Amino acid sequence: MQWSPFLFILMGQSFFFTCHLYVYHFIGENKTWDEAQKYCRENYTDLATVSNMTDMERLRKSTETLTEAWIGLHSYPGKDNRRWYWSLPGLEFNDNQTRWNSGEPNDYRGQENCVLIHELSNQNQNWSDFPCNTNHQFFCYSETKQFNKSFHLISSMMTWPQAQRYCRENHTDLVSGLDQLDDKEFKTAIMSEDHLWIGVFRDTWRWSDGTNFSFRNWEYVEDLVDGQSDKKCATTVLNRAGKWSSADCNEKKPFFCYDDKLILINESKTWVEALNYCREKHYDLVSITNLDEQRWIQERVKKASTEFVWLGLRYTCTLDFWFWVSDEVVSYTNWASGVESDDCDMSAVMERGGRNQWFKKPDNETFNFICSKD
Repeated sequence: MQWSPFLFILMGQSFFFTCHLYVYHFIGENKTWDEAQKYCRENYTDLATVSNMTDMERLRKSTETLTEAWIGLHSYPGKDNRRWYWSLPGLEFNDNQTRWNSGEPNDYRGQENCVLIHELSNQNQNWSDFPCNTNHQFFCYSETKQFNKSFHLISSMMTWPQAQRYCRENHTDLVSGLDQLDDKEFKTAIMSEDHLWIGVFRDTWRWSDGTNFSFRNWEYVEDLVDGQSDKKCATTVLNRAGKWSSADCNEKKPFFCYDDKLILINESKTWVEALNYCREKHYDLVSITNLDEQRWIQERVKKASTEFVWLGLRYTCTLDFWFWVSDEVVSYTNWASGVESDDCDMSAVMERGGRNQWFKKPDNETFNFICSKD
């Protein structure tokens, strides 16, 4: 059966769309971390991946049990196995875009996995790695739904994890990303300050499903810093507000799995061919309605074999607007600058690299695509 891209508009039909791109499942059986991982991969997608506080709340609400349970975070210790991350979820750290002071990072005081910004009077914003359990002032960043941004100097002395928790509970996060560090308001605010925590950290923790999410929700600073014990697997402690802790992977605990409602199709097809494929074999071409969904989907897009990946977003010349084929409202967009202008026979793609922004491409070009599953 051939689908008309405009059929649901012209006939006034409404299609059901999955509320979430992934679903959490609490498994009450006690298993080791490896056993839990195997169970999740055989019955769902994988052990639970948590990408932000919204995910954390969804995971907590998926069970009424107040216990300690495995999640899909595992540590692979080793000095050379650490990766740098931005604290703000969804912001990817680029090793080629840093502000390290000469000779940094250097682990001068032992394990130095968090970052201070200093030498601020000359606006150089030089970075130094520093032990996460030392106390310093810091800057928080806030962003409202109206995209109003503001920076807040917190004069209280805190460890890096304490500073991160404070910013997340009272603002948005620790100041993160070069765009924020280069903001005029931030540069003005830091002129008389020195040695402040910023939202950069590194660790050896990796997600079971291979995603690169930087979100961490540790309760204790020791879990952020590489430890020398056998506690290399992460748990969420539900009776302590869902904060995370580390444990011996051989201990037996209940666990959380997740079931992914997306599938990347590594075949090159035109937009209409991709639409037909998704509707015949799965549910529909994927829709993106908020930033959380953008972050989750872009992790899948990174594994594509083509430079761009089709989305379920198309422009109709007949009715003169962009629409999601799933009938979702176009309330969130991530267009690259200057490409969202209207053209006939165009559909939206997400770039595999860069900032995973959206571009418009002629419908007859061929790319990989992502289907949503019912």
